[in-house]
Amino acid sequence: MPELPRDPLADTYPMPFVPDGWYALLRSRELGPGKVVSLHYLGRALIAFRGSDGRAAVRDAYCPHYGAHLGVGGKVVDGRVECPFHGWRFGADGSCTHAPFAARTPKVTIGGLEVREHSGLIFGYAGTGAPAWEVPEIPETISRAYAAPIDDVCRARIHVQEMRENIVDESHFHHIHGQSEPPVQDLRTDGPFAEVRGRFRRRVLGWDLDNTFDVFMYGPGVMAVRVEGPVLSLTAVALTTPVDDRTSEMRMLYYVRKPARLPFLAPLLKLVFRREALAEVREEVRIWDHKIHQARPVLLPHEKGIKALRRWYAQFYPGTPGTAAEVAAGQSSASGTAQVTAP
Repeated sequence: MPELPRDPLADTYPMPFVPDGWYALLRSRELGPGKVVSLHYLGRALIAFRGSDGRAAVRDAYCPHYGAHLGVGGKVVDGRVECPFHGWRFGADGSCTHAPFAARTPKVTIGGLEVREHSGLIFGYAGTGAPAWEVPEIPETISRAYAAPIDDVCRARIHVQEMRENIVDESHFHHIHGQSEPPVQDLRTDGPFAEVRGRFRRRVLGWDLDNTFDVFMYGPGVMAVRVEGPVLSLTAVALTTPVDDRTSEMRMLYYVRKPARLPFLAPLLKLVFRREALAEVREEVRIWDHKIHQARPVLLPHEKGIKALRRWYAQFYPGTPGTAAEVAAGQSSASGTAQVTAP
Protein backbone atom coordinates (compact mmCIF):
# COMPACT_ATOMS: atom_id res chain seq x y z
CA MET A 1 0.00 0.00 0.00
CA PRO A 2 1.54 3.37 -0.99
CA GLU A 3 2.46 5.73 1.81
CA LEU A 4 0.00 8.55 2.39
CA PRO A 5 1.20 12.11 1.76
CA ARG A 6 1.91 13.92 5.00
CA ASP A 7 -0.45 16.72 6.03
CA PRO A 8 1.50 19.93 6.88
CA LEU A 9 -0.68 20.22 10.01
CA ALA A 10 1.08 17.16 11.37
CA ASP A 11 4.27 19.22 11.72
CA THR A 12 2.56 22.01 13.67
CA TYR A 13 3.03 22.25 17.44
CA PRO A 14 2.30 25.24 19.67
CA MET A 15 5.02 24.31 22.18
CA PRO A 16 8.82 24.41 21.75
CA PHE A 17 10.20 21.26 20.19
CA VAL A 18 12.91 20.79 22.85
CA PRO A 19 11.51 20.77 26.40
CA ASP A 20 14.07 21.58 29.10
CA GLY A 21 15.61 18.46 30.57
CA TRP A 22 18.06 15.57 30.29
CA TYR A 23 18.18 13.43 27.16
CA ALA A 24 20.09 10.22 26.46
CA LEU A 25 22.30 10.81 23.41
CA LEU A 26 24.12 7.48 23.12
CA ARG A 27 25.07 4.38 25.06
CA SER A 28 28.39 4.35 26.91
CA ARG A 29 29.55 1.36 24.90
CA GLU A 30 29.22 3.41 21.71
CA LEU A 31 31.88 5.90 22.84
CA GLY A 32 35.18 4.11 23.15
CA PRO A 33 38.44 5.85 24.10
CA GLY A 34 39.94 7.80 21.21
CA LYS A 35 36.68 7.79 19.25
CA VAL A 36 34.76 10.80 17.90
CA VAL A 37 31.03 10.13 17.44
CA SER A 38 28.87 12.41 15.28
CA LEU A 39 25.39 13.12 16.65
CA HIS A 40 22.43 15.21 15.57
CA TYR A 41 19.90 15.88 18.31
CA LEU A 42 18.06 18.86 19.80
CA GLY A 43 18.27 20.56 16.41
CA ARG A 44 22.09 20.67 16.69
CA ALA A 45 25.04 18.97 15.04
CA LEU A 46 27.07 17.55 17.93
CA ILE A 47 30.10 15.38 18.59
CA ALA A 48 30.92 13.15 21.53
CA PHE A 49 34.38 12.08 22.68
CA ARG A 50 36.20 11.19 25.87
CA GLY A 51 38.64 13.65 27.39
CA SER A 52 42.03 12.82 28.85
CA ASP A 53 40.34 11.72 32.09
CA GLY A 54 38.05 9.32 30.22
CA ARG A 55 34.92 11.36 30.93
CA ALA A 56 32.43 11.85 28.12
CA ALA A 57 32.08 15.28 26.51
CA VAL A 58 29.41 16.47 24.05
CA ARG A 59 30.26 19.61 22.07
CA ASP A 60 28.97 21.43 19.01
CA ALA A 61 30.29 19.86 15.84
CA TYR A 62 31.67 22.80 13.86
CA CYS A 63 35.16 24.25 14.18
CA PRO A 64 35.00 28.03 14.79
CA HIS A 65 38.12 28.51 12.65
CA TYR A 66 36.70 27.67 9.23
CA GLY A 67 33.58 25.61 9.83
CA ALA A 68 34.77 22.03 9.37
CA HIS A 69 32.68 19.29 10.99
CA LEU A 70 34.84 17.86 13.76
CA GLY A 71 33.09 14.49 13.53
CA VAL A 72 33.96 13.99 9.86
CA GLY A 73 37.60 12.97 9.89
CA GLY A 74 38.33 14.49 13.29
CA LYS A 75 40.32 12.47 15.80
CA VAL A 76 41.17 12.48 19.49
CA VAL A 77 44.74 13.47 20.37
CA ASP A 78 45.73 13.42 24.05
CA GLY A 79 42.09 13.70 25.11
CA ARG A 80 41.36 16.61 22.77
CA VAL A 81 39.44 16.55 19.52
CA GLU A 82 41.49 17.64 16.51
CA CYS A 83 39.92 19.34 13.50
CA PRO A 84 40.52 17.36 10.29
CA PHE A 85 40.98 20.54 8.20
CA HIS A 86 43.66 22.60 9.93
CA GLY A 87 44.57 20.72 13.09
CA TRP A 88 43.03 22.99 15.72
CA ARG A 89 42.36 21.11 18.95
CA PHE A 90 39.63 21.51 21.55
CA GLY A 91 39.40 20.11 25.06
CA ALA A 92 36.44 18.45 26.74
CA ASP A 93 35.31 21.87 27.99
CA GLY A 94 35.27 23.17 24.40
CA SER A 95 38.22 25.54 24.74
CA CYS A 96 40.84 25.72 22.02
CA THR A 97 44.14 24.26 23.25
CA HIS A 98 46.23 24.32 20.09
CA ALA A 99 46.27 26.03 16.68
CA PRO A 100 49.20 25.30 14.35
CA PHE A 101 51.31 28.34 13.44
CA ALA A 102 49.43 30.61 15.88
CA ALA A 103 51.64 32.93 17.96
CA ARG A 104 49.04 32.65 20.71
CA THR A 105 46.37 30.02 21.18
CA PRO A 106 43.04 31.60 20.08
CA LYS A 107 40.68 32.29 22.96
CA VAL A 108 37.68 30.56 21.43
CA THR A 109 35.39 27.87 22.77
CA ILE A 110 32.97 25.56 21.00
CA GLY A 111 29.60 25.25 22.73
CA GLY A 112 28.31 22.06 24.18
CA LEU A 113 26.04 20.36 26.67
CA GLU A 114 26.27 19.54 30.34
CA VAL A 115 26.90 15.79 30.46
CA ARG A 116 26.23 12.96 32.90
CA GLU A 117 27.13 9.30 32.42
CA HIS A 118 25.61 6.40 34.32
CA SER A 119 23.36 3.39 33.75
CA GLY A 120 25.31 2.66 30.58
CA LEU A 121 24.07 5.91 29.02
CA ILE A 122 25.45 9.36 28.21
CA PHE A 123 22.95 12.15 28.94
CA GLY A 124 23.04 15.75 27.77
CA TYR A 125 21.11 18.63 29.30
CA ALA A 126 19.03 20.99 27.16
CA GLY A 127 17.85 24.15 28.86
CA THR A 128 18.85 27.53 30.17
CA GLY A 129 21.06 27.69 33.23
CA ALA A 130 22.49 24.85 35.27
CA PRO A 131 20.44 21.67 35.74
CA ALA A 132 18.28 21.80 38.87
CA TRP A 133 17.69 18.04 39.03
CA GLU A 134 19.33 14.78 37.95
CA VAL A 135 18.25 11.52 36.34
CA PRO A 136 18.74 8.78 38.97
CA GLU A 137 20.68 5.64 38.19
CA ILE A 138 18.68 2.73 36.77
CA PRO A 139 20.04 -0.37 38.55
CA GLU A 140 18.73 -2.98 36.09
CA THR A 141 21.10 -1.66 33.42
CA ILE A 142 24.13 -3.03 35.26
CA SER A 143 22.56 -5.94 37.15
CA ARG A 144 23.61 -9.50 36.27
CA ALA A 145 20.07 -10.61 37.07
CA TYR A 146 19.01 -9.17 33.71
CA ALA A 147 19.96 -10.28 30.22
CA ALA A 148 21.73 -7.96 27.79
CA PRO A 149 19.11 -5.51 26.52
CA ILE A 150 17.07 -5.63 23.36
CA ASP A 151 18.05 -2.31 21.76
CA ASP A 152 15.35 -0.90 19.49
CA VAL A 153 15.58 2.54 17.85
CA CYS A 154 12.97 4.28 15.73
CA ARG A 155 12.20 7.82 14.62
CA ALA A 156 8.86 9.46 13.99
CA ARG A 157 7.52 12.82 12.89
CA ILE A 158 6.08 13.60 16.29
CA HIS A 159 6.80 15.76 19.33
CA VAL A 160 8.53 14.02 22.24
CA GLN A 161 5.66 15.08 24.52
CA GLU A 162 3.24 12.94 22.52
CA MET A 163 5.63 9.99 22.67
CA ARG A 164 5.41 10.30 26.46
CA GLU A 165 1.62 10.70 26.45
CA ASN A 166 1.43 7.21 24.97
CA ILE A 167 2.07 5.61 28.38
CA VAL A 168 -1.04 7.25 29.90
CA ASP A 169 -3.30 6.80 26.87
CA GLU A 170 -5.53 4.24 28.56
CA SER A 171 -7.64 3.18 25.58
CA HIS A 172 -4.80 2.38 23.18
CA PHE A 173 -3.72 -0.51 25.42
CA HIS A 174 -6.83 -2.35 24.20
CA HIS A 175 -6.73 -1.43 20.52
CA ILE A 176 -2.96 -1.67 19.92
CA HIS A 177 -1.68 -3.96 22.67
CA GLY A 178 -4.51 -6.45 22.99
CA GLN A 179 -5.58 -5.72 26.56
CA SER A 180 -9.21 -6.64 27.21
CA GLU A 181 -10.07 -3.23 28.68
CA PRO A 182 -8.31 0.06 29.49
CA PRO A 183 -5.98 -0.35 32.47
CA VAL A 184 -6.55 1.29 35.82
CA GLN A 185 -3.75 3.81 36.30
CA ASP A 186 -2.61 5.97 39.16
CA LEU A 187 -0.43 8.96 38.20
CA ARG A 188 1.52 10.80 40.89
CA THR A 189 3.88 13.71 40.26
CA ASP A 190 6.71 15.22 42.25
CA GLY A 191 8.37 18.19 40.55
CA PRO A 192 10.28 16.94 37.47
CA PHE A 193 9.50 13.32 38.39
CA ALA A 194 6.30 11.34 37.92
CA GLU A 195 5.13 7.79 38.56
CA VAL A 196 2.34 5.72 37.07
CA ARG A 197 1.19 2.44 38.57
CA GLY A 198 -1.15 0.07 36.85
CA ARG A 199 -1.97 -3.45 35.73
CA PHE A 200 -1.68 -5.07 32.32
CA ARG A 201 -3.59 -8.18 31.24
CA ARG A 202 -3.40 -9.93 27.87
CA ARG A 203 -2.95 -13.36 26.27
CA VAL A 204 0.38 -14.22 24.59
CA LEU A 205 1.08 -17.56 22.87
CA GLY A 206 -1.57 -19.26 24.96
CA TRP A 207 -0.37 -17.72 28.24
CA ASP A 208 -2.59 -15.40 30.22
CA LEU A 209 -0.33 -12.61 31.40
CA ASP A 210 -1.41 -10.59 34.40
CA ASN A 211 1.40 -8.17 35.15
CA THR A 212 1.78 -5.07 37.26
CA PHE A 213 3.66 -2.16 35.76
CA ASP A 214 5.35 0.77 37.46
CA VAL A 215 6.42 3.71 35.32
CA PHE A 216 9.02 6.18 36.54
CA MET A 217 9.43 9.39 34.53
CA TYR A 218 12.53 11.50 34.89
CA GLY A 219 11.80 14.77 33.12
CA PRO A 220 10.70 14.95 29.49
CA GLY A 221 13.12 12.45 27.94
CA VAL A 222 13.80 9.47 30.25
CA MET A 223 11.40 6.82 31.53
CA ALA A 224 11.77 3.41 33.17
CA VAL A 225 8.88 0.94 32.95
CA ARG A 226 9.10 -2.01 35.33
CA VAL A 227 6.83 -4.95 34.50
CA GLU A 228 6.43 -7.78 37.01
CA GLY A 229 4.65 -11.05 36.31
CA PRO A 230 4.80 -14.82 36.85
CA VAL A 231 5.99 -15.50 33.28
CA LEU A 232 7.91 -12.40 32.22
CA SER A 233 9.49 -9.59 34.20
CA LEU A 234 11.41 -6.83 32.52
CA THR A 235 12.46 -3.21 32.73
CA ALA A 236 12.03 -1.07 29.64
CA VAL A 237 14.14 2.08 29.54
CA ALA A 238 12.38 4.49 27.18
CA LEU A 239 14.59 7.29 25.86
CA THR A 240 12.80 9.96 23.83
CA THR A 241 14.95 12.68 22.28
CA PRO A 242 14.13 15.52 19.86
CA VAL A 243 16.13 15.27 16.64
CA ASP A 244 15.02 18.47 14.94
CA ASP A 245 11.89 20.65 14.78
CA ARG A 246 9.86 17.85 13.16
CA THR A 247 11.37 14.54 14.24
CA SER A 248 11.86 12.69 17.51
CA GLU A 249 13.74 9.51 18.30
CA MET A 250 12.59 6.77 20.63
CA ARG A 251 15.21 4.33 21.82
CA MET A 252 13.90 1.42 23.86
CA LEU A 253 16.24 -0.76 25.91
CA TYR A 254 14.38 -3.83 27.15
CA TYR A 255 16.09 -5.62 30.06
CA VAL A 256 14.52 -9.06 30.55
CA ARG A 257 15.01 -10.58 33.99
CA LYS A 258 16.60 -14.01 33.89
CA PRO A 259 14.37 -16.67 35.51
CA ALA A 260 15.92 -17.38 38.91
CA ARG A 261 15.93 -21.16 38.55
CA LEU A 262 16.21 -21.37 34.75
CA PRO A 263 18.40 -18.44 33.65
CA PHE A 264 19.18 -20.15 30.34
CA LEU A 265 15.57 -19.45 29.28
CA ALA A 266 16.27 -15.71 29.05
CA PRO A 267 17.07 -15.82 25.29
CA LEU A 268 13.73 -17.56 24.65
CA LEU A 269 11.86 -14.92 26.65
CA LYS A 270 13.64 -12.20 24.68
CA LEU A 271 12.64 -13.89 21.42
CA VAL A 272 8.99 -14.08 22.47
CA PHE A 273 9.05 -10.47 23.58
CA ARG A 274 10.56 -9.34 20.28
CA ARG A 275 7.91 -11.21 18.32
CA GLU A 276 4.98 -9.90 20.34
CA ALA A 277 5.97 -6.37 21.31
CA LEU A 278 8.19 -4.80 18.67
CA ALA A 279 5.61 -5.11 15.88
CA GLU A 280 3.14 -3.22 18.08
CA VAL A 281 5.71 -0.46 18.60
CA ARG A 282 6.18 -0.18 14.84
CA GLU A 283 2.42 0.16 14.40
CA GLU A 284 2.42 3.02 16.91
CA VAL A 285 5.26 4.74 15.07
CA ARG A 286 3.36 4.48 11.78
CA ILE A 287 0.36 6.14 13.42
CA TRP A 288 2.52 8.84 15.02
CA ASP A 289 4.02 9.70 11.65
CA HIS A 290 0.63 10.91 10.40
CA LYS A 291 -1.26 12.14 13.45
CA ILE A 292 -1.75 15.81 14.28
CA HIS A 293 -1.51 17.43 17.70
CA GLN A 294 -4.91 17.97 19.32
CA ALA A 295 -4.58 20.77 21.87
CA ARG A 296 -8.08 19.95 23.14
CA PRO A 297 -8.69 16.26 22.42
CA VAL A 298 -12.23 14.88 22.72
CA LEU A 299 -11.75 12.39 25.55
CA LEU A 300 -14.03 9.77 27.07
CA PRO A 301 -14.75 9.89 30.83
CA HIS A 302 -12.17 7.20 31.65
CA GLU A 303 -9.43 8.86 29.54
CA LYS A 304 -7.93 11.10 32.20
CA GLY A 305 -4.24 10.31 31.84
CA ILE A 306 -3.40 12.54 28.87
CA LYS A 307 -4.65 15.76 30.47
CA ALA A 308 -2.97 14.90 33.77
CA LEU A 309 0.35 14.22 32.07
CA ARG A 310 0.12 17.45 30.07
CA ARG A 311 -0.37 19.42 33.27
CA TRP A 312 2.83 17.88 34.64
CA TYR A 313 4.77 18.18 31.37
CA ALA A 314 4.07 21.93 31.01
CA GLN A 315 6.79 22.70 33.58
CA PHE A 316 9.44 21.81 31.01
CA TYR A 317 8.46 24.82 28.87
CA PRO A 318 9.45 27.63 31.26
CA GLY A 319 8.53 31.14 30.21
CA THR A 320 6.38 29.92 27.32
CA PRO A 321 2.74 30.89 27.96
CA GLY A 322 -0.04 29.35 25.93
CA THR A 323 1.64 26.02 25.24
CA ALA A 324 -0.51 23.11 24.14
CA ALA A 325 0.10 21.52 27.52
CA GLU A 326 -1.29 24.54 29.35
CA VAL A 327 -4.25 24.88 26.99
CA ALA A 328 -5.14 21.22 27.47
CA ALA A 329 -4.80 21.58 31.22
CA GLY A 330 -7.03 24.66 31.26
CA GLN A 331 -4.56 26.66 33.33
CA SER A 332 -1.51 28.88 32.86
CA SER A 333 0.96 26.74 34.78
CA ALA A 334 1.33 23.23 36.12
CA SER A 335 3.08 21.64 39.07
CA GLY A 336 2.39 19.61 42.20
CA THR A 337 0.68 16.27 42.60
CA ALA A 338 -2.08 14.78 40.50
CA GLN A 339 -3.82 11.46 40.85
CA VAL A 340 -5.64 9.72 38.05
CA THR A 341 -7.74 6.61 38.28
CA ALA A 342 -9.37 5.24 35.17
CA PRO A 343 -12.40 3.12 36.06
